[in-house]
Amino acid sequence: MYVYILINPAHTVLYIGIANDLQRRLYEHSNGLGDAGKFTGLYQTNLLIYFELCSAPIQAIAREKQLKGWTRAKKEALIAVFNPTWTTIDPATWSDDL
Repeated sequence: MYVYILINPAHTVLYIGIANDLQRRLYEHSNGLGDAGKFTGLYQTNLLIYFELCSAPIQAIAREKQLKGWTRAKKEALIAVFNPTWTTIDPATWSDDL
């Protein structure tokens, strides 16, 4: 399971979610499919800038809740450690391990 953070092009909106298939979920966000497109479609929040792998769904859910409870500054600090330039992560460059 993955916990991930998306941003909009202006970097003004953060979206935190979980998925068992991150590439599929990003596709859903980008194409406004199902529940994935409600918030992210409204705010054009579909650029992946952070993700982490959790070994079990319960851990992913707990981590998602934890991150959602953080301040914007704390979320930005986490992203800066993982992705200092806030460069969009391209799923096409991932290995099959992700």
